[in-house]
Amino acid sequence: MQRELGQMLLTEVKDPRIGFVSITRVEVSRDLSQARIYVSVMGTREEKEASFTGLKQAAHFLRGEVARRLGLRRAPEMVFREDTGIQESLNIQELIRQVSQQQDEPHD
Repeated sequence: MQRELGQMLLTEVKDPRIGFVSITRVEVSRDLSQARIYVSVMGTREEKEASFTGLKQAAHFLRGEVARRLGLRRAPEMVFREDTGIQESLNIQELIRQVSQQQDEPHD
């Protein structure tokens, strides 16, 4: 499902509000009634909000296409969630870099 959704976002969804979006993981309920789709979105807060608005608008199309392509009887309701893991990782790397620079500076 993750691969199909990623492909559709790249090639078939033409909403200009959807910016640089990567699907990081998909969690599907046991009864296939709901799919939580975690996405990493790059950009400003406004760009992220616009991307999520575009994703919500495209959810109906994506839901039907995923069910058709994967041969599912029931198309899961799609709920998009922001995955902040990549941004948190970048923030931690920056903090480590700053601490490392401070340790390398000569002390008076």
